[in-house]
Amino acid sequence: MSAARRKRLLLVVCALVVVLLAAAMARLMLGVRIASPAEVFTVLGGGGRPSLRFMILDDRLPAVAAACLAGSALAVAGGLFQRLLRNPLASPDVIGIGYGASAATVAGMLVWGLSGWALTGFALLGALLTAAAIMAFAAGRGDTGPRLILSGIALGALLSAVVNLLLARTDVKLAADALRWLTGSVSDAAWEPLGILAVALVVLFALTATLARPLALLELGDDAARALGLRTGAARVAIVAVGAALCAAAVAVVGPLAFVSFMSHPLATRLLGGRGNLAVTALTGATLVVVSDLVASHLFGLSNGLPVGVVTGALGAPFLLWLLTRERSRTA
Repeated sequence: MSAARRKRLLLVVCALVVVLLAAAMARLMLGVRIASPAEVFTVLGGGGRPSLRFMILDDRLPAVAAACLAGSALAVAGGLFQRLLRNPLASPDVIGIGYGASAATVAGMLVWGLSGWALTGFALLGALLTAAAIMAFAAGRGDTGPRLILSGIALGALLSAVVNLLLARTDVKLAADALRWLTGSVSDAAWEPLGILAVALVVLFALTATLARPLALLELGDDAARALGLRTGAARVAIVAVGAALCAAAVAVVGPLAFVSFMSHPLATRLLGGRGNLAVTALTGATLVVVSDLVASHLFGLSNGLPVGVVTGALGAPFLLWLLTRERSRTA
């Protein structure tokens, strides 16, 4: 890495950390009862009145932690798929894997009443089965990328219909709770499921680090990767499995946050001047969700705020148009 690239990387990381910390502090301070920065630091340091500690540690801090963990997980999942398929549209929420995790989670919640580790495991099973089905449909000679994306979109539409069927056949109150979860929300996050998510991400991020070299080789094309000694089939399956697991772990806890997987890696790549970095992608995803949650919670003047998925979903449409415009200008 050249000195100029190292400097740019350092500046981008520092800028993202500053934005993330500023948004997190604002999220901890703002609410029905506004806390001062001194009060927030006092509580985080172990002091403060019980009512203030409850407000910050049990109400606001879990939302910030959920936004950071889920945002980074979804971002890295999107980065893995987009780099593997060399296509910015190939994120889990576009190619159907997010729908697989969502359908499994909704079924686990509404049909079997699952929660905690069981619900996370069910979401993982749904995501992995969907990923396996997509890869099976896309298998064949030639470039599998376009077939995989189209297969994922088709399966995603089918799984979306399954979710709607489950919602239509369940109790109205349970359906309302599931609909809020399907929008994607961090405001109801609790420490127990966040602990499960944190443990899962430690394992999955470690696995992602081991896949860095195979992923870089696959970006060169299958022929070049095989010439360099890579077992391309096994490497592709491993990358898809880890990406699906990252998506499932986040979805099981906070719901399918729309377009976070789709936006984070292209944004990080743009910030770095055209070269991807999954660590920066994770930081970009965490920052995106924390800032979006701050906007959703306080900008619109609603007493309970909006689910953060509403804001990330609203950002996705103009971002897609920007990508299309950029691609058109590049090929013109």
